[in-house]
Amino acid sequence: MELTYLGHSCFLLVSGGLRVLIDPFISPNPLAEEVSLEGLSPTHVLLTHGHEDHVADAEIVLKRSGAQLVAPYEVAMWFGAKGVEDVVPVNPGGHLQLESGGHAAGVRVVGAVHSSTLPDGKPGGVPCGFVLDFDGVRVYHAGDTDLSMEMELIGRMWTPDWALLPIGGTFTMGYADVPAAMDMLRCRQVVGMHYDTFPPIAIDREAALGTVRDAGGELHLPAIGSVLETVN
Repeated sequence: MELTYLGHSCFLLVSGGLRVLIDPFISPNPLAEEVSLEGLSPTHVLLTHGHEDHVADAEIVLKRSGAQLVAPYEVAMWFGAKGVEDVVPVNPGGHLQLESGGHAAGVRVVGAVHSSTLPDGKPGGVPCGFVLDFDGVRVYHAGDTDLSMEMELIGRMWTPDWALLPIGGTFTMGYADVPAAMDMLRCRQVVGMHYDTFPPIAIDREAALGTVRDAGGELHLPAIGSVLETVN
């Protein structure tokens, strides 16, 4: 399974015929100007909530690719009204299979502590995160969340191999919260997201790396467009 970081909270996870794009915010992000929307070609698009910095490119990518959309109910219905045809509405507690090209991945929808409003001001329902299982490699995309006891449940029931966690603070948990999250998740491999895109979520990278290292974990801060290959 290959995991490509596309800036902010956006990732492309590729396993066989599956190409899962999460929270596409690329064209409005000046830090991601080298990323081409045309080259993404996802089979599935997952959205954690309705904020513009997580859904900005979803409509164009979905209509261009014909990918299936998986999103919280209100967010999914909002995109359905815009003409997105293959829409799967979910909420925390949901579990489904993503399938393409003879390959499949399990997805469990989990809770997140945040808010959710769509770009036009309509309510976006309940924010969420996703636990994805690719042939035994389990990845947790936390969405926008505070440190939460939900992570204890995730760690006990669906222990992830990799945790994609927001670390910028202000609107989400910060990097100082990562050690506690690692303990609850029973996971020591963390990929940071939702940091440095805007001034309120800028971080001290060396302090963040040291905080996680001192707690016995490894924090990955990949360059935008770079691939963590054969994650296992």
